[in-house]
Formats: sequence, C-alpha cells, structure tokens
Amino acid sequence: MAAAWRHTLGGLAALALAAGAAGCAGDDGPDAPGPQAAAGPKSVERPVHLLGDGSTADTGPQPRQPKPRRMAPGEKPPQFVVFSWDGAGEDSQRLFSRFRRIGKKYHATMTYFLSGVYMLPEEKRTLYEPPQHAAGASDIGFNDVRGVRDTVEQLRGAWLEGSEIGTHFNGHFCGADGGVGTWTPGEWSSEIRQAKWLVRNWKTNAGLKDEPPLPFDYGKELVGGRAPCLEGQHNLIKAAKKLGFRYDASSAGGRQMWPSKTGGLWDFPLQDVPVPGRGFETLSMDYNFLANQSGTTKGDPSRRAAWGRQMRDGLLAGFERAYHGNRAPLFVGDHFESWNGGVYMRAVESVIARVCTKEGVRCVSFKQLADWLDVQDPGVLARLRRLEVGEAPRHGWAHLGDTPASEPHVPTPHAPSWHAPSSQEPSTHEPDGGSGRYDEDDDDEDDDKSSRTRSSRNKPVRIRPVLVRPAAG
Repeated sequence: MAAAWRHTLGGLAALALAAGAAGCAGDDGPDAPGPQAAAGPKSVERPVHLLGDGSTADTGPQPRQPKPRRMAPGEKPPQFVVFSWDGAGEDSQRLFSRFRRIGKKYHATMTYFLSGVYMLPEEKRTLYEPPQHAAGASDIGFNDVRGVRDTVEQLRGAWLEGSEIGTHFNGHFCGADGGVGTWTPGEWSSEIRQAKWLVRNWKTNAGLKDEPPLPFDYGKELVGGRAPCLEGQHNLIKAAKKLGFRYDASSAGGRQMWPSKTGGLWDFPLQDVPVPGRGFETLSMDYNFLANQSGTTKGDPSRRAAWGRQMRDGLLAGFERAYHGNRAPLFVGDHFESWNGGVYMRAVESVIARVCTKEGVRCVSFKQLADWLDVQDPGVLARLRRLEVGEAPRHGWAHLGDTPASEPHVPTPHAPSWHAPSSQEPSTHEPDGGSGRYDEDDDDEDDDKSSRTRSSRNKPVRIRPVLVRPAAG
C-alpha cells in the first residue's frame, strides 16, 4: 500500500464541499429539517489522507450528518423515509446525477447501493472472482473507463452531500444455479471483500490516475447493503456482521412496522404498500410495481402514465398510513432505469417532493436511520414495534409508555407479499387483465370491489428481475 500523506483539498475543492465537516449537528427533534436543510453553504478546506493507490481518501467525518438524540418521554417519533437505489451507477441516462439534484432540492439524503463491477472496466473483468462462478463472470456485465469515471464523480458528490454509499455487491447472481441464495458465509465474505477492493482500486484498474479520489475510506463507510433479488440474507448476515456491517436491507419482504435486529444487524426490508385499484399489496420498489403491471420493461405506451400514477399513489398511501399511524419508517427501493418510458422515475420524484417537505418528516439514509435507532431507549422501541401497520397509540403518543414493552404481542395475520422472486424469467404477460386504467381521481371508488377481489386480474405475477448494466455515455 502506498504511503498516505496529508495535503490540502486541491482538486476536491470544486466538489460541493460547502457542507462543512460539522454538517447538521444540531437538534434531531421530530420537526427538525432534513440533513441538507440545517447547514448553509460555507467553504471548508478538508485534509486529505490518500489511501492505497489514491482511489480513496480519509477526509474526516462525513459532512451533513444529523446528530441523533434520544426521544424525550411521550415524544412523537419523526417520520423517517429512506429512498434507496440498487446498483447505483451513472450511465447515459444520467439518473444518478438527476436524483442527487432532487435530493438537494427537497433536503433528502439517500442510500446508493453500488454494484462493485461498475467500478471495473470490461477488459479487467477477470480481476473479479465471484463465488461459484468463473473469474470475470457477472450477470450485469462490467463498465467502461468513461462509465467508471462518471460513476466515481457521482459517488464523490453524493457522499459529500451527506448520502450513504452502501453495496449491492458485485455480479448480481440470482437463482438456484450459483445464485447468492446458495452462498455460504465464507463466500459472502469473499464477495464483500471484493466489493471493497473494487472501490479502493478503481484508479489502477481503470487507468484513471489523475482523477480526484473518493473522499472516504470505503472500508469504514460501508455498513450495509441489499442482496441481489433479495436472496441469501441468512448467510449474508453471518458474514456481514463480522465485516463491520450495521444493517441489512436484503429481507424478502416486510410490513410497515418499526424495525428490529436480525443476527445483530438492523433489518430494513422493503415493505408491502397498497397497489391502488387492485386487491393486494406489493413491495415498495419500482420493479415490483412493474412486475404487477406490464411484466416487461417495455409495456404498452398508452398505459404507462397510469402505471406511474399507480406506483406514486401506492407509495403515498403507504406513507400516509405510517405518518398518521404508527410512524414506522418507510423504505422505498428503486433502480436507475427508464423502464416503461421512465414513469417510475417520475413517480419517485413526485413522492420525494410531496413527503420530504412535510412537517416532522426526515428523508434520510439507512445509515442515518441506524444511527438514530442506536441511541433510542430499547423499551421505547419495543413499544413502537407493538403498533400494527397504520396504528397510532390509542391514547396518544404521550401515553405510549403506559403499556409495558414486555406485554405479549400477537401480530395481525399477514399474507406474504408478492416481491417478484427469481423463479421465473421476465414475462410479456399483462397481469392487470388488459384494462390498463388506473384513475388517480377514483382511488376511493369501491362499488365493484367484491368482483375485483374475486377476479383473476388481482393475482400478482412472479417474475425474475431484469438485469441490466450501465450503458456507455
């Protein structure tokens, strides 16, 4: 490893370091603004300790981080919302940079789950040795030099703005034939170490020696991830805990309830949210709405606007029942993709604009949520976990503590969500029965609810997530 040295910020100075090292270190009350809102621009020169080949650097504490505090007795919890992105990378669609701008506009930090292979050019592919596969294998391909440079630029800016860089791991292998669900803890350890190595060595691997470094030590900053296709969590957690992870977002599906720990890590699953106009719920991710609408990334153009409204309104319905109910954090997962003409990206942008500006709402990263949970009274968290989906305390938040946290709790029966597992290939089947109509003004119409519930068009489809790689710019 090359010796690290101290010098002034130099080339990094132009990269939105205006946040300052202190960031949002003020009060973390439920009505406090998001991390971006609290600290105004101020020019700060940060020291840089280059690491390894200079791909990464220690520049001090991450800017724009809220200082978590324990809630006072009887205090209403903040309404946390986490927007996260699987396989984050910048390609010709420029969606990474677009949502960075949106995050700044609405004071939202987010979690970007980076796929490590997006830091590796195609010609160097054999440097990646995936478990149960030949060296250089990847179900999402690799990148090119320009794509690596563009992705690094976005990662650098996102971190400086206060967002989290997590991991979506590397080759995105799903299913029974060597997929991540079949991996041992030792194989997961190899995958995690390689994810870190790919970030720590992008300059050498891509021949980009003159580019500025990433302003963080990924070995320290990486504290959580989401597994491909939501598979393999059990063995992943065993490996991740030993390698410094604090949370995992790979659960195959959950409900809008307050989080708990699994295997010593905070468990942050995608959650069931309503599908307006349909008789079931689906996971809070763009792909799962797609799976139950078009079943293909290129569905009927005449129906796309309705699909986008359906996802937007489904996420907003999930938000509202938490916001006015148990205040459980809402987790939203997405991909930087223009599926069905980009309607899901527009839906997510609309949701960000509507919820992150509300009183008492904190749009944060998973890491920031874990920070907040870690400082809370365990007894209070236990009582919060007793609240059902959409259930506010019967006698108000001031009386949440009236019920002992140890009192036995029998959860409401819940059917598993339809989360598009990896058992089938993408389909062109139109699962909503061909109507293609979702009227945003008719959300409350239920005159034909019984017939809809009995109808076959209310049966969600199960299809394998479509795997894509970043396109060259």
